[in-house]
Amino acid sequence: MSRITPVLADLLARKRTALIPYVTAGFPYPDVTPELMHGMVAAGADVIELGVPFSDPSADGAVIQKAGDKALAAGIGLTQVLDMVREFRRQDNDTPVVLMGYANPVERYDQRQQASGSGSAFVRDAAAAGVDGMLIVDYPPEECVAFAEDLRHHGMDLIFLLAPTSTEQRMAQVAQVASGYVYYVSLKGVTGAGTLDTAAVEAMLPRIRQHVKLPLGVGFGIRDAASACAVARSADAVVIGSRIIQLIEDQPREQVVPTAQAFLQDIRSALDAQSAQ
Repeated sequence: MSRITPVLADLLARKRTALIPYVTAGFPYPDVTPELMHGMVAAGADVIELGVPFSDPSADGAVIQKAGDKALAAGIGLTQVLDMVREFRRQDNDTPVVLMGYANPVERYDQRQQASGSGSAFVRDAAAAGVDGMLIVDYPPEECVAFAEDLRHHGMDLIFLLAPTSTEQRMAQVAQVASGYVYYVSLKGVTGAGTLDTAAVEAMLPRIRQHVKLPLGVGFGIRDAASACAVARSADAVVIGSRIIQLIEDQPREQVVPTAQAFLQDIRSALDAQSAQ
């Protein structure tokens, strides 16, 4: 079992909404990520989604794609991302870490570093580094049953996206393979695009829960305490990415962590105040 399941179960038992920030590994400075991760935990993050930079993302909007391009230019790849997780784990062995990215870097990693015998070298190395879950945007559930089993064997979860356009069949397919939590994309389109429709989210989540018994996180379009609290009325977790990237992208290095912390502390306080009502 990964760290994700007990952490989210404890939050649900205490009627507390999980706060899941996303940051791109190696952005805005190649060496700031472990420090930033610790800062976000101190500010109230319950799970961290760490983006793996990729040259051709299909779900990332302009903000996160720009961050990924900058990290790639600084030499950040999957090997460096795992090193960042290892560094984070030297001081924090409790907070779940989920890697979010695309199939190409994972498959390329295996091609380069495949160990003898069966199984994925990436899965082996991710587990050793302290990763708890993977969200691979372009892995459909019907094509990665074996990968999901390999992850679970190594104590990690495979997390999937569902969208406003997801059919009942797709929800059922995801339910068969997913573990940890399921991430509902609240908007049609890429990250950071459009305006959050909380009424639509509230209408969709009960449909998903008919098939998916895991905790449900909602992301894409959450930009402040008000939108986070609106989503938290029906979701188990709120995921925030593009807004954090925007806030830290032009900061001097010494201000990156304090800037992210101040933003997340406001979100955490608002969520906890709402839960206490």
